[in-house]
Amino acid sequence: MKAAYYEQTGAPEVIQFGDQPTPTPQAGEVLVKIGAAAVNPIDTYIRSGMINMPLAKPYIPGCDLAGTVEALGPHTKRFKVGERVWGSNQGLMGRQGSFAEYAAVHEDWLYPTPAGITDETAAAASLVGITAHLGLFRCAHLQPGETVFINGGTGGVGSMVVQQTKAAGAKVITTAGCAEKLELCKQLGADVAVNYRKQADVDAAIKDFTGGKGVQVWYETQREPDFLRTIPLLAQRGRMIVMAGRQAQPVFPVGPFYVKDCSLFGFAMFNATPDEQRQCADDINRWLAAKKLQVTVGKVFPLAETAAAHRLQEDNTLQKANTLTGKIVVKP
Repeated sequence: MKAAYYEQTGAPEVIQFGDQPTPTPQAGEVLVKIGAAAVNPIDTYIRSGMINMPLAKPYIPGCDLAGTVEALGPHTKRFKVGERVWGSNQGLMGRQGSFAEYAAVHEDWLYPTPAGITDETAAAASLVGITAHLGLFRCAHLQPGETVFINGGTGGVGSMVVQQTKAAGAKVITTAGCAEKLELCKQLGADVAVNYRKQADVDAAIKDFTGGKGVQVWYETQREPDFLRTIPLLAQRGRMIVMAGRQAQPVFPVGPFYVKDCSLFGFAMFNATPDEQRQCADDINRWLAAKKLQVTVGKVFPLAETAAAHRLQEDNTLQKANTLTGKIVVKP
């Protein structure tokens, strides 16, 4: 099979494209003919060596995939040959990834693709959709009628948080950096969308929308959270979620936090169990089928140009190039 792979970590140029053995599904695994895979920041962190994980050599990157079941390993129970599936959590913890024509995936990490949903859409919704769901529901126990704040409402995770919040009957305040993206936030369902370049305007909008009470859930996506600013914007018994900024060590105002009975949750999506992720996938499938989730694909690359796809992701994640709206998809 054709695959993108690398022998050592480094810049995007370490990624090669060529022939690799087609995997044979082992016990409990499914061989998926991949129709689309999506790029995530974690793919670039692993490739650069920023995140130290066990890697096979050669290593095929990529967490997300969608495609069709080609063959079954022994003792598989959930799927049949010919079924369309999607999933995430590949390319992690020693598992080979999804930037290839085929992948052998344990059936616990796969979910049926709803009718009418393309492989591109399913792949692009995978990691970011599960991440958004874990934070909102497993961690913060979001309830109908509550208000959520999320930075970057057109980003991969941000756009999923906006839409899942609305699907759950809650309200959402978000930010973007230009008029076009602010309008997209509103199209995705945001009750309030504010230009993040004007921090005072963001804070004022939160206070105005909540009547000065603050938000019940603050979904923090920034790599360097400013707790001195954000904790006063939390409501009584507010919940804050952090899921970025591995090296961050911000000042934390303990007193203002605990006297409001607030809670802080940190999580990494790849630590969630298969059962926890399947609960997320069930809701995502239901919302995709009901057209309550839109997935924006910003750029599609052929598999042979995986290095360019990684470069574009890094430019926007680390360099803040602001040249991407939506997810990057790679197609064999």
